[in-house]
Amino acid sequence: MILKFFNKNFYIILSVVFLIFIIDRLSKIYVINESTKNLSNYIYTSKYLNIRLIWNEGVAFGLFSFDNNLLYHSLTSIILIIILIIIYMVTKHVSLKRYSLILILGGALGNFYDRLFYGAVPDFIDFHINNFHWFIFNFADISITIGVLFMIILEIIDKSDYEKN
Repeated sequence: MILKFFNKNFYIILSVVFLIFIIDRLSKIYVINESTKNLSNYIYTSKYLNIRLIWNEGVAFGLFSFDNNLLYHSLTSIILIIILIIIYMVTKHVSLKRYSLILILGGALGNFYDRLFYGAVPDFIDFHINNFHWFIFNFADISITIGVLFMIILEIIDKSDYEKN
């Protein structure tokens, strides 16, 4: 029964999740090292893009940031439970939804790793137009966002199929 699970698809899924995780880790390590070497959080600045290291203790885009260790660890525990649920859902879905879940899982594991080992998630991609700055994010956040958008699109398409019947 368990051998049935470890098929070709399992290794493809594992490879994609690992690739997302590695790209995220390498980008964060590079930015952290550059920030340390330059003694500045600003690594690169331009008209529309800054690479600027900040440490995010909250959830997505710095939401729910707080100074309380109990709340931080509770939030981290909830994120672990969500990751386990996503792993379960990846194993159960055989449709296109599986791929959106894989993107979400890869990004979630990248940010979860940072929470465990750094106590915060390093964010560094800062898009801006003049003085309007979007939330600062990282590659794991990009993967999660694309996965969620893909999931929403699939839900809308599936919903329209149900309405036709």
